[in-house]
Amino acid sequence: MAELTPAKRTWHVFKRNKIAMAGLFFILLTLLVAILGYVIMPDGTPQANNMIIQLSIKKPGSTYTILKLRKAEPVDTVNFFARMFYGQPSFYKEVPVKSYRFVKDAIYADEYIGDEDKPEKKAYNIFEAISGQKPVYKNGMVSYIVNGKKITRPVNEALYRELRTEIIKQNICTKTFWLGTDAYGRDMLSRLLLGTRVSLAVGLMAVIISMLLGVTVGAIAGYFGGWVDAGLSWLMNILWALPALLLVIAISFALGKGLWQIFIAVGMSMWVEVARLVRGQVMGLKQVEYIEAARALGFSNKRIISRHILPNITGPILVLASSNFASAILLEAGLSFLGFGAQPPMPTWGGMIKEHYGYIVMDSAFLAVVPGLAIMLLVYAFNLVTVGLRDAFDIKSQSTRI
Repeated sequence: MAELTPAKRTWHVFKRNKIAMAGLFFILLTLLVAILGYVIMPDGTPQANNMIIQLSIKKPGSTYTILKLRKAEPVDTVNFFARMFYGQPSFYKEVPVKSYRFVKDAIYADEYIGDEDKPEKKAYNIFEAISGQKPVYKNGMVSYIVNGKKITRPVNEALYRELRTEIIKQNICTKTFWLGTDAYGRDMLSRLLLGTRVSLAVGLMAVIISMLLGVTVGAIAGYFGGWVDAGLSWLMNILWALPALLLVIAISFALGKGLWQIFIAVGMSMWVEVARLVRGQVMGLKQVEYIEAARALGFSNKRIISRHILPNITGPILVLASSNFASAILLEAGLSFLGFGAQPPMPTWGGMIKEHYGYIVMDSAFLAVVPGLAIMLLVYAFNLVTVGLRDAFDIKSQSTRI
């Protein structure tokens, strides 16, 4: 076999680990879902927070007929990228109906209230359903608003037939809730998909913060030694003795509740492990011949650390980063379950479990089990990648497998 560079050799070993590759594929799929966000979600409203209270706690696969009534207040249409990242506010109020019929300029609907309740009979003006505004009748003419434009038409049966056709096409649809609905009538699938953003964002930001701080502190302590190492090691040992979840909660109390506070809190709780690893690796490398040669050539300490030591300990750092990513996801879920994470209505997997864990004994266990499975699968995928990276960066393992 042709001589491989260290990076290619590592990738060659890693990709032969089918289980680790499966974990990596699942992570990449989750990342794609998080990036596309609202574009692929059934409920594309901001925070997937479209509530249909009549449809609360519905089983997975439930299908209902929805009558969409145009809202009176104006709603701006956002561009594709704004919709992908922030969602599109709904233009309509959605009403579940059992049946409907048209009589002249009215829609008579039997509104769904519950499986055991009789439908509530209501009537809506077809012009209001389309425009959200009351029409103006005058001298056999009717004026109404469509997309900000005023339209005046003669009142006759032909107009009613045209509007009925338009309403059936645009304002009446069938919705299937593939993972059911939560206690507020929101689509569980949409909130589950959007929750991937929070979990991956917290994991990514926590790993970046912990790596920057941990690598810096660990490299300084391991390279310079002496009182510098003693002082930084004392600080690391103090923080190492504190349970991670309690430390995160304490930092959250100090910073307040919110998403960016979680980024900082989780990142600040994970840097010690990185610093301890880097410190030990640097202490083992700083006495080797090529480092002594770099000192003899007059290279600065900063250059020796950044260009000669850290590149040679990239493997252990990447393995720990992958492990910390999984730990950060678990920490965020725990914080959200305790109420210290991202605040409602932002969907988080831990928050979804908090809202619905009581339904486990009420024949609606899926409300808590589904986000729990999502956390388990994503953490398991990162653990598989961690094991794959550990084997790939093992020099003895590489020499026997290639």
